Amino acid sequence: MNRTWWKEAVVYQVYWRSFNDSNGDGMGDLRGVIEKLDYIASLGVDVIWLNPCYTSPDVDNGYDIADYYGIMEKAGTMEDVDDLIRASHARGLKVIFDLVVNHTSNQHHWFEESRRDQTNGKSDWYIWHDGEKGTPPNNWRSYFAPSPWTWDEGRQQYYFHSFASEQPDLNWEQPGVRQAIYAMMRWWIDRGIDGFRMDVINLIKKRATFDDVEDPFDLSYLGNQPGVHEFLQEMHQEVLAGKKLFTVGEIPFVGPEDGLLYVSEERQELQTLFHFEVADDMEDMDLPRFKQIQKRWYDALYPKGIASQFLNNHDHTRQVTRFGSEHYRVESAKLLGLMLHTLPGIPYVYQGEEIGMTGIRFSDASLYQDVAFRNRYEERIAAGEPSGTVLSSMQLRARDNSRTPMQWDDSQASGFTTGTPWMTVNPNYKTINVQAAEQDPQSVLAFYRELIQLRKEHPVMVYGVYRDLAIQDPYLYVYEREFEGVTWRIVLNVHDEQVETTFALPNEQLLLSNYEESASEILQPYEARLYQTSRG
Repeated sequence: MNRTWWKEAVVYQVYWRSFNDSNGDGMGDLRGVIEKLDYIASLGVDVIWLNPCYTSPDVDNGYDIADYYGIMEKAGTMEDVDDLIRASHARGLKVIFDLVVNHTSNQHHWFEESRRDQTNGKSDWYIWHDGEKGTPPNNWRSYFAPSPWTWDEGRQQYYFHSFASEQPDLNWEQPGVRQAIYAMMRWWIDRGIDGFRMDVINLIKKRATFDDVEDPFDLSYLGNQPGVHEFLQEMHQEVLAGKKLFTVGEIPFVGPEDGLLYVSEERQELQTLFHFEVADDMEDMDLPRFKQIQKRWYDALYPKGIASQFLNNHDHTRQVTRFGSEHYRVESAKLLGLMLHTLPGIPYVYQGEEIGMTGIRFSDASLYQDVAFRNRYEERIAAGEPSGTVLSSMQLRARDNSRTPMQWDDSQASGFTTGTPWMTVNPNYKTINVQAAEQDPQSVLAFYRELIQLRKEHPVMVYGVYRDLAIQDPYLYVYEREFEGVTWRIVLNVHDEQVETTFALPNEQLLLSNYEESASEILQPYEARLYQTSRG
């Protein structure tokens, strides 16, 4: 595997609207991010991924873009963007933007022109289909609605949307669409950004036909269609080739073999990807299944390509709540961190993960702001399900679980804002916050800083061969990484009870542990150990 800076990087995701509010309006903003750059840099991370801040009516928290060349008033101004890029670079931090080009807002001027009639210059920039009003063209579903088709009175046709009705999908078959997107990407690169996180990028290619499907709830028909790689290779040649950029694709509906097609260094498409065999498909931690997923992806990708490691982000419940234990919050937060940073791939830290923030369960459905939650909740209520049943079944996976404001200190609104926060702060901010973590040498924050420093100092953490030593064990995750004569062994008790193990290495060098006493063959609940062994 070729050695490059981006394979060695750690990415910090900033969901800016929940990160830090600089002006007291209750909404985080770009100036707020600038105010906290020293904190981000102190973690040792290399790249900031910033969620969309483009001009948007904000139906889907910025993923409905009305102008790719403008900045949402809630976020700030273009001058703020320029200052953020400059200030980040001055601290050795690279900045990547969300690239949302599967769809736009229905308020984008492209769509406003496209919907005007069937003969205008952009009439085919979106996906239109004949039909009778009230009878969608097929039985498909969208991510956010019962149907991906919405009737437009002006054109007297249906338009297609993989997400909300306010997010019509672009027609990538139209060369004009692709060239407009490539021009926009070049414009942002020239402005100084260092790459893109490409939102649902493998949805840009649609099925050849829009026939009914057998199971409309299996949304895999929306993505990973034949021909998508031709689009991505064209994008690479038109925009990315020859530039020192970082690109990561959000790629649902793929397994390892298909994943390699996106990230193989020989194919010149993307550098790395997010897959969702864990974050979307596992309700909670199923350790044997998780280990099989890791092995399959490693065996398929390496050494030709590289994947990403994450368990939470702005779309997925915080990892401690979902895959760890709130009872053993500190221990499980450290274990999950150690695991993700020592497994093969590029680790992502979602804001607040580094202090062990937990998810939230609102007791009232009206408190959820996420369009996906609201639409699905209303659909199920309309179908006759009891409201209590619907709410309880949706709470854990609701996207707002991870979108509550960053917890900076124990003051009003957790130090996030001097006003009324746009979303309720998790009540546990009084004890779980950055200020408290900074004062505790055993905090999750201190542990993360040590983890990230280890990655900078030890290439085995990045390039080491991966071997699972106990793949069928339901509680223990034990694996080795080996590179240039250095062997690391990671021993994890992913369980809330003590477990005895023969994999502990009391005579070897213990580099890191989440318990102060880690010398016995008994692993405590959620105990994690990292050894450097003499074998090489």
